[in-house]
Amino acid sequence: MRLRSVGATLALLFATAAVTSTTQSTVSTPGHWPQWRGPNRDGIAADTGLLQTWPEGGPSRLFTATGMGGGFSSVAVADGRIYTMGDRRDGQYALAFNEADGAPLWATRVGEAHRDEYAGPRGTPTVDGDWVYVLGSGGILVAMDSATGRQRWSKSLLGDYGGPRPTWLFAESPLVDGPHVVVSPGSRRAAMVALDKATGKEIWRTTRPAFGSGGVEGPDYSSMVISNGGGVKQYVRLTGRGVIGVRASDGAFLWGYNRVANGTANIPTPIVRDDLVFASSGYQTGAALLRLAESPQGQVMATEEYFLQGRTFQNHHGGMILLGDHVYAGHGHRLGFPMCIELATGVVKWGGDFRNAGRGSAAITAADGHLYFRYENGLMMLIEATPEAYREKGQFQIPGVRQPSWSHPVVTGGRLYLREQDALHVYDLRR
Repeated sequence: MRLRSVGATLALLFATAAVTSTTQSTVSTPGHWPQWRGPNRDGIAADTGLLQTWPEGGPSRLFTATGMGGGFSSVAVADGRIYTMGDRRDGQYALAFNEADGAPLWATRVGEAHRDEYAGPRGTPTVDGDWVYVLGSGGILVAMDSATGRQRWSKSLLGDYGGPRPTWLFAESPLVDGPHVVVSPGSRRAAMVALDKATGKEIWRTTRPAFGSGGVEGPDYSSMVISNGGGVKQYVRLTGRGVIGVRASDGAFLWGYNRVANGTANIPTPIVRDDLVFASSGYQTGAALLRLAESPQGQVMATEEYFLQGRTFQNHHGGMILLGDHVYAGHGHRLGFPMCIELATGVVKWGGDFRNAGRGSAAITAADGHLYFRYENGLMMLIEATPEAYREKGQFQIPGVRQPSWSHPVVTGGRLYLREQDALHVYDLRR
């Protein structure tokens, strides 16, 4: 009787998830994409030996897993598991699946489902060894056991830190840096907080002074990256007021740059390299390159190298990739015109003035000399990453697109992962 009960329970737990195989699937190279935009938060995969062109209809689909729930979260892949977040009927969940075949492993409820204009979570889980951290759309940060999904601790960005509730809810992906997990409540008294990743105990918080006149108060929808610009380790993030730098050791506010902020939604993750920061937002705002330099008392000064008006370049959402000396992205407010810009000068090398078969904003990833453009209408495109010219190398339509197709693509372990609401389509990219 006990064995039957356990079996029935397992069957019930997994009834909401299914796997449809189209090709025999094995994991030959384990994936390593443990967080938002990959190991370095730059959207660049380390994979090589991938298809340089796609056949008609796209690369071979290994399997489609269902049970992801509703939402726009991308996936993290680490230690043989696929992690994401999704809304189900009774709430918002953090979810784990088997990397080999997409079979469900665990589901942990982390908050209420939110039935807004674009329902479902937006943030991507962050995996750190035996731990995984998620930030739900309602602002609940949860630390869990990565193997079982057991909750270890949680914090509320609204209740614990007075963070303002964003119009389109929280979308940040937590950053784990050494012993800390860092997130952005977005309030004046707690613009950013660092917590002990094992206990959730507060280590420091950033009190943000007022700077500039544009933008809006709040955390907005970006995620932070680590910079050592100006000789100081810091966390760089696009906020409602603009780009900011916060000292990693103690949370001290270092600098702020307001010109790139808009008053509606600031979304793209900034690009950092050495002493440079490249940031952009949509709503006709534009983009800027900043140079960071050391200033007295361990502070950092940010100086504008150039500013590009929105008609020249703006990234609404979908992200930007720096490969070599050039930035690649979709240009235009919810347009996604493919574009290549020289980082040092802001000179447009190609694009921005023509449309391919994709429609809407483009979420992008890079791997093995190519760009993976995922358009809002569900068209997936392979584009050569070269400043010489725009060169398409293949395209296919993601199946089952019912809403804006916004989840960022992931390339790791020789595979392409495409989350499409409740489904996860996995493709073989190996030559």
